[in-house]
Amino acid sequence: DSSLWRNIHKVITMAFKGEDNLDSLPLPVQRMHLIQVDSVQRWMEDLKLMTDCECMCILQSKPISTEKDEQNELIISSQYSTCDNLQLLLKRAWIISTELTRIAQKLEKNRWQRVHSMTVRVNCHVRSMINEYNAFTRSSSEEMQQLEKLLIEKCSEFTAFTERCIQTEDERVLRSMKSCINETLTTVAQYFGQLIEMVLTHEAQNLLRQIELSDSVYVTESAINSLFSLTQEGTHLCRIIAKEGGVVALFKICRQDYFRCLYPQTLRTLASICCVEEGMHQLEKVDGILCLTDILTDSTHSEATHAEAAAVIAQITSPHLTFTQHLSNFLENMEEIVTALVKLCQEASSGEVFLLASAALANITFFDTMACEMLLQLNAMKILLAACSDKHIVDTPYSRDQVVTILANMSVLDQCASEIIQGNGVQLLMEMLFERSSSGNSAEVAACERVQQKSAVTLARLSRDPEVADAAVKLSCIPRLIKLCRSPTERNNSDSVLVACLAALRRLAVMSPDGLEDSDFQQLVKPRLVDSFLLCTNMEESFV
Repeated sequence: DSSLWRNIHKVITMAFKGEDNLDSLPLPVQRMHLIQVDSVQRWMEDLKLMTDCECMCILQSKPISTEKDEQNELIISSQYSTCDNLQLLLKRAWIISTELTRIAQKLEKNRWQRVHSMTVRVNCHVRSMINEYNAFTRSSSEEMQQLEKLLIEKCSEFTAFTERCIQTEDERVLRSMKSCINETLTTVAQYFGQLIEMVLTHEAQNLLRQIELSDSVYVTESAINSLFSLTQEGTHLCRIIAKEGGVVALFKICRQDYFRCLYPQTLRTLASICCVEEGMHQLEKVDGILCLTDILTDSTHSEATHAEAAAVIAQITSPHLTFTQHLSNFLENMEEIVTALVKLCQEASSGEVFLLASAALANITFFDTMACEMLLQLNAMKILLAACSDKHIVDTPYSRDQVVTILANMSVLDQCASEIIQGNGVQLLMEMLFERSSSGNSAEVAACERVQQKSAVTLARLSRDPEVADAAVKLSCIPRLIKLCRSPTERNNSDSVLVACLAALRRLAVMSPDGLEDSDFQQLVKPRLVDSFLLCTNMEESFV
């Protein structure tokens, strides 16, 4: 009867509130609670799963409001920009893709209850994502609307399939339905991927249209900032922007004096897009390197503009890129670019500016010895060594990594040794062998390892000159190299640092054999390099 149901409701309420006092309840209800509390909890869990998905989505789309005359539709506050809305969309898309992956994992294990609950969640997220996107865009294409409809229908079908699975325990039926569910899951994922691709392409087109057509500095700046935010979401978005003509549109801005105040953020966005091959192709088509050269060599531009142009140069000359067809144009302008970058390093007012300029120079030195010869003629060695003594300019392991990369690549030149001696460079290399991370951040630790490795490589190369080798021995480089070889923690267990230190130690041992104890010579110098390497990698910390 109704009184019994009221008492049952009271039990459930008390259970959720954590109350254990059941004395006020009639005896039959007390007994039911003690015996069947697990069933009640199970019923509450099942209730969530059995809720009709359409109702959940409709409720989710209604705003909470105290005003009676407000419309019952999804409202996105006008204070949110296009960028904010896209961030919301991408966040929702990330949740959906994560859930789809988890559904596939649970389906593999036949966890039907979990599969169904997650399918309901995906259904709700998909509908919410579509509602949210349609609330801030007024120009979705017919093709997009059709795809939205297909996705919603397929999500509903997916939910219906999984609901049927939790209503049966017949293994034969479940096995037959599993293939249908797998197929539906694949279709949902495909439709979802196509929709996201279409939405992002549509938004990129809108932003680029604003950049190309607007004469307003404010509107153009807003569009460029939104475009930059999109590039930070990964290489896939950078490819979409590049394919839609993003590089062309941005270089058009960089060629108009009217938009000079927007050059820094425009160049920053270009650097992000040019991490993908499509961006490089576009850069080559619009003579982007010539434009960058003009900006770098124009002294009327601000330091911020020069620094961001250096960042683009650093990006397109990265030795990690597998596509290098654009470098033929770069070589034609290399002398002007290198000269401008050395000047920027010399006049840098902050660590960030120096880092961008030195990173570009470091990448350029990987091309061939011609770049290193240019740097030598421009007194770059002296400028870089002087900068390292200013802790406000070279203030991070990342900056020191760029400097020591340049030194290592320049050290192949015979003339480099005298420059190192004059600029007290051996002392700097010795200090770099002690590089350690202060924060423990993984990226910083990796940078410190590179600094140690490259400083050892530079010492090994330069120590073919007796004067450099003598200076290194006097500065106690040999004991430090031995320590790095024998102590894994000193080199952060890095094998690359170990190999570089063994090579440097062997070069110095040839020039100054008296600097080593017999045990060090027998273990670290006399054997084959591979044998010494294996010995050091198997050492326990207590050995030291």
